Amino acid sequence: MVCTWTIKIFISSDIFNSHSPLVVLLQMKLWNKYKVTSIPSLVFVDAATGKIVCRNGLLVVRDDPKGLEFPWGPKPFAEVVAGPLLRNNRQTTDPSSLEGHYVGVYFSAHWCPPCRSLTRVLVESYRTIKESGQKFEIVFVSADRSEDSFKQYFSEMPWLAVPYSDEARRSRLNRLFGIQGIPTLILLDAEGHVITRQGRVEVLNDPECRLFPWHPRPVLELSESNAVQLHEGPCLVLFVDAEEEGELDPAKELIQPIAEKLMAKYKAKEEEMPLLFFVAGEDDMSDSLRDYTNLPEAAPLLTILDMSARAKYVRDVEEITPAVVEQFVNDFLAEKLKPEPI
Repeated sequence: MVCTWTIKIFISSDIFNSHSPLVVLLQMKLWNKYKVTSIPSLVFVDAATGKIVCRNGLLVVRDDPKGLEFPWGPKPFAEVVAGPLLRNNRQTTDPSSLEGHYVGVYFSAHWCPPCRSLTRVLVESYRTIKESGQKFEIVFVSADRSEDSFKQYFSEMPWLAVPYSDEARRSRLNRLFGIQGIPTLILLDAEGHVITRQGRVEVLNDPECRLFPWHPRPVLELSESNAVQLHEGPCLVLFVDAEEEGELDPAKELIQPIAEKLMAKYKAKEEEMPLLFFVAGEDDMSDSLRDYTNLPEAAPLLTILDMSARAKYVRDVEEITPAVVEQFVNDFLAEKLKPEPI
């Protein structure tokens, strides 16, 4: 019999109280690696493989104080969502109705203004996708503070919901997807595997749903709606002299093969991408980012920005080639680059 221990990684505000640069650097790496956005945070990791067992350890401790479900490994979505689902006409349906469908798992609440704004857009997207003949359904997982608020909010939604009274199931779904904030829209394929955790960004960026089901793209054009992803971990941003539509295409084509190669590598390892890739032209969003990170006005300018660590890496060269970008990425991943403070 082999016993695999689960390592607990507890992140607290003590990170900011250390006076050792090396300790702070190590702690910030842990924040980035486990995508911690709030504290306290408790992450469970399989010591044998280094893979994350559960991101929402605090919910695990609350829901299973006796450790009866240890080691709290991830379960299939179909198993976690099992149980009656509501329609807003008060009828119920079985989760088997989701089989063969793309599924959006929507974590939201009426008290949250960004949630209400997203819901209005998502209703239109939902109808557009359904009218196109795609097999698609959404399951609302409420974070409302009362059943009355839940009922009021759900009355605006044409999709399904986990009953508000089933707090245990709502909590298990939060644990399954490591939800740390709302609104969050997770897109699943017909087998229940995650396509993207950035459903919110995709819905806002693609109101006509032309790119549905929104498989991750290797390179993104920086915009106001996807800029929130800059805070989710290190991001390579290539700034170029481009103002008109289509002028960013050469920059995307330059770095796309490198991004695709990295994406394939980490997908094969069943690990998350350690680096997101963006191209940025000359607009208000790019100007704000340059000002905030104190970057030079040069273009083209190759950077890696790590917002949570408040660090930046800059490669200011006359000509940016695929070889320059690939070496820059490899040096960053090998921790050979010296960070500058943001």
